[in-house]
Amino acid sequence: MTDPYRRKEMIGSSELYLGDCMGVMPLLGRVDAVVTDPPYGINENSKKVASRGKIAAPKDYGDFDWDKSPPPPECIELMRRISKHQIIFGGNYFDLGPTSCWLVWDKENGANDFADCELAWTNLPKAVRRINWRWNGMIRKGQEERFHPTQKPLGVMKWCLGHIPEASTILDPFMGSGTTGVACVGGGRRFIGIERDERYFEVACERIRKAYHQADLFVEQPAAPVPFDEQVSLFGGADD
Repeated sequence: MTDPYRRKEMIGSSELYLGDCMGVMPLLGRVDAVVTDPPYGINENSKKVASRGKIAAPKDYGDFDWDKSPPPPECIELMRRISKHQIIFGGNYFDLGPTSCWLVWDKENGANDFADCELAWTNLPKAVRRINWRWNGMIRKGQEERFHPTQKPLGVMKWCLGHIPEASTILDPFMGSGTTGVACVGGGRRFIGIERDERYFEVACERIRKAYHQADLFVEQPAAPVPFDEQVSLFGGADD
C-alpha cells in the first residue's frame, strides 16, 4: 500500500508530513487538540498581496493561488472528530456552529485593506478572548521573520495554546511555515504537522529544528495564558 504522503520527518517529538491532510489524518488516531489556520477560500493570491500599496514594505512571497477554495466540509468534520479541542482560524468562513469562545487577534495594522482582526473559532467553554499584536508588513511586534503570506505571529500562537493547557499533543493539518509547531516546542508539547507545499514544508522543518536547538531557553511546563492576553468580552459583560 502506498503511503498517502510524500515524506515524513521526525524532529524531536514533532512528526511532520509532506502531503494532503485528508490522506494523513486518518492515520493519526486521536489528538488532544487541532490548532490550525486553513485556507479561507477568499482568493488570497500573490497578485492581490503585491497590489496592497499601503502596506509598509510588502514582501514578495512568489506565485501562489492556494486560497481559491476553503477545505471541504468533510475535512473540517474529520479535524473535529479526531480531536478533543479545536482552535480554527478563519472559523467565521466555515460552518462550525455557535460557540461561546472566539479568540480574537487585533492586528493593529492601521489603514489598509486587510481585516483589522482575525477570528479563531473554538469549542472551548469560556468567554470571548482578545489579544492585541501588531502585524503590518515590516511594522510588527517582535520583528520576527515572515516566511508565509498568511503566517501568524509566534506570540499569538503561544497565546492560543495557553487556552488549552492540558492538551499535550497538538495537530496542525495546514502547517504552513510551522509557527504552531515552534510554539509547541516552546511549551514542551508534542506536535504533528501536515503541509502539502514542499517549499513551506522545508521552512517548517528548519524552524522547528532551530526551536529544538534553542530548547534550553524554554521552560517545559503546561502553558498558561500569557500576560498580554487582555481577556475582555466583546459584548461588554464581565469575564468568566
